[in-house]
Amino acid sequence: MTFSLLDISALTWFIVSWAGYTAFARRKAKDTDCIARGLHKHRIYWMLELMTRGVRVGDAALLANLERNIAFFASTTLFVLAGVLTLFAQVERLEAVIATIPYATPPNHSLVQVKLALLVVIFVMAFFQFTWSMRQYGFVNVMIGAGPMDSEGANDNLKAYARQMATVQDQAAHSYNYGLRAYYFSMAVLCWFVHPILFILASLFVVVTLYRREFKSRAVMAITAAKAHLGTEYQARETQRQSK
Repeated sequence: MTFSLLDISALTWFIVSWAGYTAFARRKAKDTDCIARGLHKHRIYWMLELMTRGVRVGDAALLANLERNIAFFASTTLFVLAGVLTLFAQVERLEAVIATIPYATPPNHSLVQVKLALLVVIFVMAFFQFTWSMRQYGFVNVMIGAGPMDSEGANDNLKAYARQMATVQDQAAHSYNYGLRAYYFSMAVLCWFVHPILFILASLFVVVTLYRREFKSRAVMAITAAKAHLGTEYQARETQRQSK
């Protein structure tokens, strides 16, 4: 089993890109406006508002919609895994297909198996993230069912409870995001079947795409602006309540 230095370098670049971007995004989100930071604040406002409602059917429907999206990806991941595992028995046919691609590197039997194994690892990781996200949304449902109504929104203990619900929901969303990120990087791995340099470029493209969408997109600007509007509204309500 001999691999070229270029293939080893491409795989190393891929791992560093994925792990590095994950660490970078987690750290940068603490002090920079982004989707994760903005939605975290929205979830807090949502749970605070939820505590003032006696009927929470609408909130349950919203959570069910979120869980439905995650369940779709979880089940899809199993189908993808089944397809990739099936390819292990068809490596020769896969090599024949790769050989017909212009400018593709000549297929190496052992290396093709390593590439398939990498895809398996990625989709197994994605499946675990999606199912953990579903479980955490289930925890949020239980907490919502257990939470008493605070019609005036003045109970500090229930406000703290609402923030804990938002934290659990936030963790569920992070797991979902990690699962989606695995799908993005799996697209880069597909390029490795063609050429390691294309694999390197694809990994870089995925990192840039994720960064732009999570930190520089118009959605981020809108979410951040909306967060400011909600903050002003809640501050006005709190001031009005204290003045009574």
